[in-house]
Amino acid sequence: MVSFNEFSTVPSLLRNVVENIHSPEETFLIHKKNGEWEEISFGTTLERADAVSAYFLNKGIRKGDRMGLIIENSPEYVFYDQGIQQIGAINVSIYPTLSEQEVEYIINDSGIRAILIGNTFLFKKILKIAVNCRNLQYIIPAFADYKKVALPKDLKAEIIYFEDILAMQPHSAEKTEINLIRSALRPTDISSLIYTSGTTGTPKGVMLSHGNFVENVKVCLQQIYVIEKTDVFLSFLPLSHVFERTATYHVCCSQGCKIAYAQSLELLAKNMMEIKPTVMSCVPRLLERIHDKAIKSGTSEGGLKSKIFLWALETGQKHRRLKEAGETTGLLLNTQKKLAEKLVFSKIKEKTGGRLKFMISGGAALPKNVGEFFGNLGIKILEGFGLTETSPVISVTEYDRQIYGTVGRVIPLIEVGIQNPDTKEMINIQTHDTFDPEFECEEGEVIVRGHCVMQGYFNKPAETAEAIDRNNWFHTGDIGRFYKGNLQITDRIKNMIVNAYGKNIYPSPVENIYLKSLRIEQIFLIGDKREYLTAIIVPNPDSLTEQFGLTEEFFSKPDVFIRDKEIIDWIGQDVRKLSKELAKFERIKAFMVKRNPFSMDDGELTPTMKIKRKVVEKKYAEYINQLYKESVDAG
Repeated sequence: MVSFNEFSTVPSLLRNVVENIHSPEETFLIHKKNGEWEEISFGTTLERADAVSAYFLNKGIRKGDRMGLIIENSPEYVFYDQGIQQIGAINVSIYPTLSEQEVEYIINDSGIRAILIGNTFLFKKILKIAVNCRNLQYIIPAFADYKKVALPKDLKAEIIYFEDILAMQPHSAEKTEINLIRSALRPTDISSLIYTSGTTGTPKGVMLSHGNFVENVKVCLQQIYVIEKTDVFLSFLPLSHVFERTATYHVCCSQGCKIAYAQSLELLAKNMMEIKPTVMSCVPRLLERIHDKAIKSGTSEGGLKSKIFLWALETGQKHRRLKEAGETTGLLLNTQKKLAEKLVFSKIKEKTGGRLKFMISGGAALPKNVGEFFGNLGIKILEGFGLTETSPVISVTEYDRQIYGTVGRVIPLIEVGIQNPDTKEMINIQTHDTFDPEFECEEGEVIVRGHCVMQGYFNKPAETAEAIDRNNWFHTGDIGRFYKGNLQITDRIKNMIVNAYGKNIYPSPVENIYLKSLRIEQIFLIGDKREYLTAIIVPNPDSLTEQFGLTEEFFSKPDVFIRDKEIIDWIGQDVRKLSKELAKFERIKAFMVKRNPFSMDDGELTPTMKIKRKVVEKKYAEYINQLYKESVDAG
């Protein structure tokens, strides 16, 4: 059961564990080291955090100073974060994938004094810009090979090996000082600056307080009450993003769960088999890939195997729908469900480690059919919604009540409003306590008020005032409504396409229909101020390679787009089939096939894997205009 001992700041979460939940010797962190999984206890974590605190206090770091991290998920992240947080310094985590210019901007805008660095590549990136970072005093590599990197002659910042900091043993007077500072921290003190990735504009530093984080954890645990101190989380989403920070790191700190760090996205499947997690935070794209591979594996051979697979899915669907409706499933269906579990479902679950209680999906909308697929298997997917500015969770699926295509019930002690974005008329306001499982309303902008809302944008009062109105409502920029009591998100206001006939089209729901195709990896809808919709489609590389016997050379050709008519027609088969599920004005009339996926390296994706619409439209404007010309000429 969830523990609700008193705590009010991020450092107090972990201290609460060793005082009320586990002994200091209990395992907290698990990571791969020299090819083997190594376990680190709660006690060792706190000792290393104290070493970090003592070191930086001796260097003159004080409450309110900003301290940077550009490092992959790892125990080192936790040691550094806990060490700086308990002396009141502010965590500024930077996405490792950002460009040098973006990293330099964040370091200077926030005034970072020290930065923890995870690998040689990132070390070189920081060294290139360090001379331009006026407040940067300490560069702290967390890897042994840093000495092999040549240092710039004009480097002013001091290089300190992180292992040397961790090896320190604070004396009693230093520990007393650390304890006094930690005890004096208030919930209103800033815990972290998280810079919004944004699809447009300059990144803004979102100021989140200790209270923002801690209250968000507390109320989410009320809604997902099944998390226990014995749970094992597998962490792979970046800790530089607020979702993983709250849903995995802070939740585990509050409940005493173990955190295992995946080695990489490429090794995630292998790590799942090794660690056998009970809980994971994930993004919809991962679930879509699992779904696609399972469908392909179960049906590609045809014959009896395919028939058994499809029968099992149908059986799982019947069983799930009856259970969700509160109806009896009956002896025959229960027997069939057990057989489906043995023949099909158990084999899919084994690939996740076989112990998953549930997965938490966030960061983007999960296609309804994908959620239902996992529900049919008996794997529970809890969806959540929120933004960096809301700490992040605004709503999350109740453990015992799943409404697919929605992002759950409003969390306790906040208000969520639906407001007409044009007239500013309030359509409806809901709270956790006003919940009605039959309630529905029309859509509008989702706005929120309460403990989860940020303290503002760092050094940007005008932008803060634009985001948080005079009545303390934070405007999310998302369009949504309430459906069966749950919040349902349609799309971003800025993403809305208005066609030449004045029809409003939100791209995400339309794109999700086409993403049902196992042949389509990514899709980008086009059509603002145009008479009809077109799209840029990225094919699933595995399906494409298998279908046409392609080699790596095909994907390295300089032409951005694939011109092969046979490939275009092959994708077009699914486009035409899926278009029947859409209104006529939502259907794609023509499309281009992009050779390789949209990527962060090419500036086309945000760190949270959202396509930067304005960037893509500008970058491929010539191709898009030609597509419309050709489709008109073709009649």
